[in-house]
Amino acid sequence: MAEAIRDGLRLEAIAADIAGDGDTALELLSINSYDIAVLDRDIPGPSGDEIAERIVASGSGMPILMLTAADRLDDKASGFGLGADDYLTKPFELQELVLRLRALDRRRAHNRPPVREIAGLRLDPFRREVYRDGRYVALTRKQFAVLEVLVAAEGGVISAEELLERAWDENADPFTNAVRITVSALRKRLGEPWVIATVPGVGYRIDIGPAAQGEAGRHE
Repeated sequence: MAEAIRDGLRLEAIAADIAGDGDTALELLSINSYDIAVLDRDIPGPSGDEIAERIVASGSGMPILMLTAADRLDDKASGFGLGADDYLTKPFELQELVLRLRALDRRRAHNRPPVREIAGLRLDPFRREVYRDGRYVALTRKQFAVLEVLVAAEGGVISAEELLERAWDENADPFTNAVRITVSALRKRLGEPWVIATVPGVGYRIDIGPAAQGEAGRHE
């Protein structure tokens, strides 16, 4: 089921990693920075409840969605008492999970505008829409995910490795040229002058300065 959920989330441009037990979950949480944790309460090793307590104790503020078969009212009460931000019981529709995850992400990002605007780009993460100088730009799910990471950096440089980690998932081949290909296609979709600049040997960034016009010849 976890793999089916992960594959379904990928189709919605949501990258997800799977932890089959509590120990793996704690290891992944110590290595990676996640936006949201989706926890099953009944997993081997440290339980989902223990993982929730660890997340809350860390002070990271990471939202927690409990996805579990425990559907009694007292189960839900104890789950929220542990620090869960949302609670979804099995069986469920994938689209409902997607809607709940996006709602949690909006709440997590309450301190920033839900619609981002930078360098003539307007990116609406909830509606999954992008405009360039008022012109609607149709993007694939992966192109949108990459652009969302770059826009969120507000002109900061994002390495290809970080893009691979945040817009794909942990199973992505680190030697793949998927990032380069996706960025190149994204540039073409957004049109000239190129708004995504390449920083040789470092990564990519949104060009927020007057030099954007000069980037027209720098793409790959």
